[in-house]
Amino acid sequence: MINRILIRIKVIQILYSFLLVEKQFSLVTLPETPTKEKRFAYSLYLDTLVLMLKVAESIGRRGGDKPLEETRFIKRLKSDDTIKSQLARYRMAPFPFEGIVESIADKVKESAVYKNYLKDRKENKFGVDSTVWNDIYNLVISRDAEVNQIISRRENFTLKAVDRTVEFLNETFTNFMASQDGGSEAISALHQSLDKARELYFRLLWLPVELTDMQERRLDDRRHKLLVTQEDLNPNLKFVDNSLVKAIRECEAIRNFIEKEKISWEREDRVMMDNLLKSIVDSDIYRSYMDNPVETPKEDCELWRNIIRRIVFNNEHFLETLEDKSVFWNDDLDTIGTFVLKSFRKFEEGASADAVLDKYKDEEDARFGDELVKAVLKNKDTYRGYIDEAVDRSLWESERLAFMDVVIIETALAEMFNFPKIPLNVTLNEYIEIAKNYSSAKSGGFVNGILGKIISHLQKEGVLLKK
Repeated sequence: MINRILIRIKVIQILYSFLLVEKQFSLVTLPETPTKEKRFAYSLYLDTLVLMLKVAESIGRRGGDKPLEETRFIKRLKSDDTIKSQLARYRMAPFPFEGIVESIADKVKESAVYKNYLKDRKENKFGVDSTVWNDIYNLVISRDAEVNQIISRRENFTLKAVDRTVEFLNETFTNFMASQDGGSEAISALHQSLDKARELYFRLLWLPVELTDMQERRLDDRRHKLLVTQEDLNPNLKFVDNSLVKAIRECEAIRNFIEKEKISWEREDRVMMDNLLKSIVDSDIYRSYMDNPVETPKEDCELWRNIIRRIVFNNEHFLETLEDKSVFWNDDLDTIGTFVLKSFRKFEEGASADAVLDKYKDEEDARFGDELVKAVLKNKDTYRGYIDEAVDRSLWESERLAFMDVVIIETALAEMFNFPKIPLNVTLNEYIEIAKNYSSAKSGGFVNGILGKIISHLQKEGVLLKK
């Protein structure tokens, strides 16, 4: 029921919400009116970060793999202007820790922190690099005798100044953790959103049952009026005897979900249901059905297909109710509505046992959303770099691109790189369509153009092998 089209849309919605409010990583700044102690602490703080960079660059594996250099913390340091200035400075002057970089690198390689990191990295655990540098600093670097000996020989050294440096570093690690994009929270939100989409599916399946029950009670009330007509005593029961509604009511899977979730459209919004029923009864669709003497499962299903598509999905009161229940439901309506109509078709064909669609087609689809979110969050800095390189600066300023367009392109790139079974043209077409429907009027063409340039460049470079 929940297909990859819907999952892609949900992933983009969730990532847009989370990344929009992402706390940006930043280094500690030198305090105003610094004392000698603060200057010492801040200088040592920057040198320690540079030491981490050099250690990361020194630890390699066969095949040119540099596991620690690929961590997000090191990537963030490399892109920071303050660290760039510090590195430029040490191209002209000796770096205080230069003589022990290799020694520290060897100790890091032998540490349990590094070995556990490699194990978790091999198992592709999400967020594996989020705390590794915090641990390397606190368990290896800060305890190293050679490091502390060099620090003690620095001008204006005091233990209090070193303690302040430790505070700066721990503040930096905390800042970095806060900017980790809410990975687990994003995945949790994705699951909740997909579960709500599943709920909408069952709610729409059950809606004909509740509307039919309401109409049956109204007909019964008319029989007991003080002044009754012949029509009140002998009403046309074709609508309330609809075979599709009976099949839905008798479907155990639907009934169990409705009972478990305690769903009742009428109890939750009686005014909306009254309005919806009136719209149905007053419609040409209803009158044509009631006047037709033919009674077949096909006719019964066709009635509800028309009611759902032409009345329910266009009823303002109903759409307002959906929006109140879930911010995503109105966006989900067309896709979920298609699944509901598929289930109607199965009921029509007498396949009641198979009428309720499975939540996911298979295990791959069940994992698709989680893996896509993880891939975007893990590599979004790299993907953003590709976008910035592809943007025509004479037409666009990369920092002023529509944020939704950026998220769509990053998600498309994540799919291209991490899901080899999905053809390139499928990914490209899907995300262009999403851009057309969920971003600005020109976004479809913009996303198409940027992705086309990125794909062409990466294929020429041999970075993207998929055709």
